[in-house]
Amino acid sequence: MNHKLSRFALYAVAAVALVFGLATIVSGGQVLFGSEAAREAAGHYLPFVVWFNFLAGFAYVAAAIGLATRQAWAAHLALVITVATGLVFFYFGLFVLSGARFEMRTVGAMTLRTVLWAGIAWFARRQVGARSVR
Repeated sequence: MNHKLSRFALYAVAAVALVFGLATIVSGGQVLFGSEAAREAAGHYLPFVVWFNFLAGFAYVAAAIGLATRQAWAAHLALVITVATGLVFFYFGLFVLSGARFEMRTVGAMTLRTVLWAGIAWFARRQVGARSVR
């Protein structure tokens, strides 16, 4: 990939991470700190999933900034986000299997988060992560 295209791709991925992070902070914040109507609209959510996603949103923003500025630590952070999201998703699955009430949209959202961050981590490692090996 040529340098100009590589830089554009890096900024595009960073922008996706930033927008996703800001949206995650807003949506989680509405459920956690918003009105009763916001909590009711969320349905049968598991608080630990919402708290994790809300806090992870700040890590998404940090990773986005790190990617945009080509910081090697951003690749590591993206991997940590991926693993942590996968673990929370697994834990969520255990709750579901135990009979806890849940929203099917949570399954979709956690799948999206896990796959998106796995892709970002892979991309970040290829674009900026190799610098940390030197």
